[in-house]
Amino acid sequence: MPKPGDPAFDEYVSDPAKPVPFRARPIQPVGYDKGATWSQWLVDDQREASGRPDVVAFVSDLLTAPVKISGQPVANLVASTSGTDSDWVVKLIDVYPDEVAGQPALGGYQLMVSADIFRGRYRESFETAKAITPNEPLVYRFALPTANHVFLPGHRIMVQVQSSWFPLYDRNPQTFVPNIFWAKAGD
Repeated sequence: MPKPGDPAFDEYVSDPAKPVPFRARPIQPVGYDKGATWSQWLVDDQREASGRPDVVAFVSDLLTAPVKISGQPVANLVASTSGTDSDWVVKLIDVYPDEVAGQPALGGYQLMVSADIFRGRYRESFETAKAITPNEPLVYRFALPTANHVFLPGHRIMVQVQSSWFPLYDRNPQTFVPNIFWAKAGD
């Protein structure tokens, strides 16, 4: 919740040439061979993403009671872009306490509970892509994948917002083009 004197909005610069990776670098090869961690990416620590300048993170106060969620969390994002297209990635995260007794590796861990991406071009219809009017705040409301999770006392709830999740999703040039797959470097 914004405090008195806080800015009316948060902002970041998203550069399609430097997308936010879906995993911490170095990104391991995909596969299920011995030593490969591909199957674990959904529980990767999100601290690297939350520390990037092209990711906005909103964090709750320290929880004093358990908070249980069941079902599909809904992102209700009011956002604008200086471009004519944008992707919106919203991640719901459980932030562990700085110290976890008996499990030092979990101190400060940021566990992704649910996350998804929404292409701004489809905000009015999934059948017809439409350019975004630059610098106009619009509502993007979409459901995240189903989650059943309890945020424990001493933890925090974090929501991260970013505009790329590469290479899990292809890069959006953030300029409206008829088909993102045919976008050129200049777009």
